[in-house]
Amino acid sequence: MVDFTLTDEQKALREMAHDFAEKEIRPVAWEHDKDGSWPQEVFDKAWEVGLMNTHAPEQYGGPGLDFLDGCIIEEELSWGCSGITTSLGANGLAAAPVALGGSEAVQAEYFTDLTENRSLASFCLTEPDAGSDVSGMRTTAVRKGDKYVLNGSKCFITNGSYADWFTVYAKTDKDAGHRGISAFLVHKDATITVDKKEDKMGQRASNTATITFNETEVDARYLLGEENKGFKLAMMTLDRTRPGVAAMATGISRAAFEMATEYSKERVQFGVPIAMHQAIQFMIADMATKVHLSRLATWHSASLLDQGKPNTIESSHAKRFAADSAMEVTTDAVQVFGGYGFIKEYKVEKLMRDAKIMQLYEGTSQIQRLVIARETLLPRRASAPAAATA
Repeated sequence: MVDFTLTDEQKALREMAHDFAEKEIRPVAWEHDKDGSWPQEVFDKAWEVGLMNTHAPEQYGGPGLDFLDGCIIEEELSWGCSGITTSLGANGLAAAPVALGGSEAVQAEYFTDLTENRSLASFCLTEPDAGSDVSGMRTTAVRKGDKYVLNGSKCFITNGSYADWFTVYAKTDKDAGHRGISAFLVHKDATITVDKKEDKMGQRASNTATITFNETEVDARYLLGEENKGFKLAMMTLDRTRPGVAAMATGISRAAFEMATEYSKERVQFGVPIAMHQAIQFMIADMATKVHLSRLATWHSASLLDQGKPNTIESSHAKRFAADSAMEVTTDAVQVFGGYGFIKEYKVEKLMRDAKIMQLYEGTSQIQRLVIARETLLPRRASAPAAATA
């Protein structure tokens, strides 16, 4: 029997996350968006109430929440501000390869660092010449005794300016394409530089930076998984994190849908609220459907993970549909507001700007379609190159 009825514990999580988004995120979100500033005060409060590192296992001081639990929280926080939520959740993306490929000792070290020291971590896959095609990456890792030496740059790195450590993908075999990539845990030191903080169209409250590794030494025990098997590790990671991105997109859509619905009841044209006009009613109805189906696809992809089942195609379905829907819903929400929707005084325009990145990072909508087509047409074929922006 398929049943997405939330447990009492999940309802409590949802209520807590929504309350936090309403009281701590929304009151400051538009100012941080305007300035592109770092929302440290939100981070501090999120730590206090337990909304950081929800992915961390209980044995290492975390709550050890399920994937579905995490998606429920991410939708609510993204209803508040998806930019702030992106930064709040970046540790989860960086730590997922640790859970998948790190030794027990390495997991204990890094997860404990997150839960006890309030550290921040970043996931470093994308490069200027290697976005969707990760086989084109130029960052290298050369084995020298019991260490690897990393050289290269990563771009579009969430929380890059503030991270204490990085999960870094690099070529250990330069001529092997995606089969020559390995993954490493890298502590921030003097050899690592933040070269650029991006000035973005949307999600401006989230820090995004270019990070360069200059002869950076990494102990060989911080190789995650096997050498030259990093591509598979990255794809397994994204299968686990894409439901969270879909949940964020759903939160954006829901926020825009609610704003448009309320405005349509208040705005009077031709003597009646515009909600009385069928053209607007159909737009609101389409928004409601897209929010609803985005949530169902998200929850389904997450629940498969919680059952220990593969979710590659389901996570791509959810991420693609929710991301595209977020762009459509926010665009229509601006349309409902008319000329006022184009003015920054009305907050709906921020949601439209925030929504665009949903179609780009952690695998563009086009990459999701490639994954879906591959899994549909050739379900037994081994994974082929397809990557993401992080």
